[in-house]
Amino acid sequence: MLKYNIRGENIEVTDAIRSYIEKKIDKLERYFTETPDANVHVNLKVYSDKNAKVEITIPLPNLVLRAEETSGDLYASIDLIADKLERQIRKHKTKVNRKFRDKGAVQDFFASADTGAEPGEEVDSDLEIVRTKQFDLKPMDSEEAVLQMNMLGHDFYVYTDAESNETNIVYRRKDGKYGLIETN
Repeated sequence: MLKYNIRGENIEVTDAIRSYIEKKIDKLERYFTETPDANVHVNLKVYSDKNAKVEITIPLPNLVLRAEETSGDLYASIDLIADKLERQIRKHKTKVNRKFRDKGAVQDFFASADTGAEPGEEVDSDLEIVRTKQFDLKPMDSEEAVLQMNMLGHDFYVYTDAESNETNIVYRRKDGKYGLIETN
């Protein structure tokens, strides 16, 4: 069951807006064999130039769906985000089906639901860690890790290599290509 947490900044979240968001996002349930028990985090923000920014994050047990859109029409932004989230799900399911076609039944093979660790910020020239995250590393190959990194919008992604069972890191290079750090 999807539970909605809708926040508005410089905008009142009316029943009509809430209903429209829920109607659009609830359509994503058709892609799951069972309705996921998840919280849907929605942030709405209206700027002084009348542009509306909509951000939606849906952390699922093994996958984080996230999209944002800014336009002059709040409802159009919601439509575009629903389309983006649907494409993310379809792309991921296609990849999973292709990967496990030869191995029998399709398994739940999704990357970690956490967004990955973030480096500590330097505070008053001390090396103080200001945030700690913990998450399970799911076995996958480097291609799947790059897909997850891109879906999350991060510059790096930590994962367990399915073949070597070692912790590896994929990252986006300044030239836009990808790098891989393997551990021993």
